Amino acid sequence: MRPSDCRTTEFKELTDSLAQNILGIRSSLGCSPDLVVRHLDLAEHTSAALLYVDGLVDMQVLHQAVLGALVGKVPAEVLQCQSPDEQLDYLLKHVLAAADVNIDFDPGSLLKSLLSGSAIFLLEGSARFIRIAAPGWEERAIGQPNSQAVVRGPMEGFTENLRTNTSLIRRRIKDSRLWMENFEIGRTTKTNVTIMYLQHLANAEVVEEVRQRLNRIHTDSILESGYIEEFIQDTTLTPFPTMYDSDRPDTISSGILEGKVAILVDGTPFVLLVPAFFITFFQSAEDYYQRADIATLLRLIRFLAFIIVMLAPAVYIALTTYHQEMIPTTLVITLAAQRERVPFPAFVEALFMEVTYEILREAGVRIPKNIGQAVSIVGTLVIGQAAVEAGFISSAKVIIVSITAIASFVIPEVGMSISARMLRFIFMGLAAFIGLYGILFGLILLVLHLTSLRSFGMPFMSPFGPFVPNDIKDSLFRLPWKSMRTYPKENQPKTLKRR
Repeated sequence: MRPSDCRTTEFKELTDSLAQNILGIRSSLGCSPDLVVRHLDLAEHTSAALLYVDGLVDMQVLHQAVLGALVGKVPAEVLQCQSPDEQLDYLLKHVLAAADVNIDFDPGSLLKSLLSGSAIFLLEGSARFIRIAAPGWEERAIGQPNSQAVVRGPMEGFTENLRTNTSLIRRRIKDSRLWMENFEIGRTTKTNVTIMYLQHLANAEVVEEVRQRLNRIHTDSILESGYIEEFIQDTTLTPFPTMYDSDRPDTISSGILEGKVAILVDGTPFVLLVPAFFITFFQSAEDYYQRADIATLLRLIRFLAFIIVMLAPAVYIALTTYHQEMIPTTLVITLAAQRERVPFPAFVEALFMEVTYEILREAGVRIPKNIGQAVSIVGTLVIGQAAVEAGFISSAKVIIVSITAIASFVIPEVGMSISARMLRFIFMGLAAFIGLYGILFGLILLVLHLTSLRSFGMPFMSPFGPFVPNDIKDSLFRLPWKSMRTYPKENQPKTLKRR
């Protein structure tokens, strides 16, 4: 039967007619050609059928554990059963060798199981079915994480398979108190979402808040963890991410060990971690694999890079437009000689270069990798040099843009890097308006905004605002492990003392 000839009807209930059940399942799936129906004769008057979706089941498991047992000689005890339901029970307990099998009668559960990689066994005369879990679709192997590379540390990252991701965390936290809770979100996609936390450590109020926010999501589709993040974040009126995401199992495991809650979504390698704090986005997994002094130096460099990305172009505009007296005389003369041929004010010059760089950066991400490097070289060298020679921009501005671009890659978390790049344009406008006074005014508003943010009820700027002396040991700098005898108080764990 072709899909165009199929009459789609809702599959409401199972009956004791095998043919009618198969027809109902076919119709509900639009007579999809990937639905395979294998008819079986267990005995002279005992007909059965095995249904599965091609490409979603492991055919080797299906042949060995299911078809091999059913197609072979059926035990005489099956034929001696007085009713089809008794036969179904006997097959479940004594014949089918698959690890995960159970009996159900709900048609909604049948369709969901069928589309989740299970095989369905139907028997003539019974209004029930046996669900045989045998998922076997193609999966990406565990590889290196792409978004947060490290020099020293584990080199394996999450994949798109939910169970693979949970196993990667359990391999690192071998504790029975690592609890998991499953949710199904999305009326159409029915995406599996799992939260993981340490029951003896995670704050019960935070865990309950995560449950409530996930249960309040009403949407048709969830295809990536970014959907979940946007639905459950505390506020959307901010350029800063208030939920941390990572594709590194060691980073997520470290957060769980500090009392945080991980949110895993089937179909994406990026796992969410809540609550998240401003300082978290400048910490790298490698900080805890290096010596404390090296980790401290790297963190200070990241904070410096964040300031450069956000303020360097604005300071250039303010100094060259309003505050030339703050620049050394020799440098002022050099800048004046360079800008003599530039017909645009400093703000327009800076805006042109920053927008051009953002376009080139986005192009480098989207175009094929084979020519991405060539585009980067053309954009940075050829276009930049040609723009200077043509008199559109000055050489000093090219240096500022280059330093800003390089500094943006120092920030470990991409979301925070994007936030700094967005704020850069606001500070450029304020600097063009009233110079350094505009930058100072913008910084005051920025600090007020940051201190007002919350991540699942926790202050986003902790441990700086409010000030938590106990947590300063792992903020701008990192003390040796011997000195970190307590868990971060900012997470409000059930216990503070590390064992």
